[in-house]
Amino acid sequence: MDPLRELYSAKPAGYFANARDAEVVPLLNRPADRALELGCGDGATLGRLQERGIVRWAAGIEIDAEAADRARARLDQVLVGNIEAIADETLPRDLDLILCLDVLEHLVDPWAVTRRLSKCLRSGGVLISCIPNIRHVGTLMPLLLKGRFDYAEAGTLDRGHLRFFTRDTIRDLFQQAGLRVARIDAPVMGKSAWLNALTLGLARDLCAYRYFVRAEAR
Repeated sequence: MDPLRELYSAKPAGYFANARDAEVVPLLNRPADRALELGCGDGATLGRLQERGIVRWAAGIEIDAEAADRARARLDQVLVGNIEAIADETLPRDLDLILCLDVLEHLVDPWAVTRRLSKCLRSGGVLISCIPNIRHVGTLMPLLLKGRFDYAEAGTLDRGHLRFFTRDTIRDLFQQAGLRVARIDAPVMGKSAWLNALTLGLARDLCAYRYFVRAEAR
């Protein structure tokens, strides 16, 4: 088995089944006629957006074959495989919306992939992504104080993460693809919220566990 597929086949079923429409909707500027999700899992997010009338036609790309089979019951088109090995001519075109939710950090070359995806968007189309923040205090403190950088089954240091980003390098990622970064949200929650409050928001980039980004095709 392909080592990458083997890595994801070992994930629990819930890893592929989380509907994240509540995270996506605030970043949308309008409904989408055609949408694609990279790493769609079992199609829960786009399926929910279709049910809510926000997306009409939906496609997904998923590396895990079993999750992709479940996604076919919800979505209009599902491609199985690693986006980095899928030919450009098989990708859907004229898209209004592309979702990359906690997926770009798993790629060998997310810069090349975002350039490819940008060409699938219509003018004015949006790419919405969620990317972990490597500057989060929960990652930095063990590294600074204990010299530890331990991978885990999930989270910022997920074993499947190959690339790590900060706010500035996230902006660079989309700009090099020819996209305009229209919005970057940095929600703060959990134990790091007190640090953000104590510094009056000045430490937000140390407190945000991940960033939600809307990048727009010109």
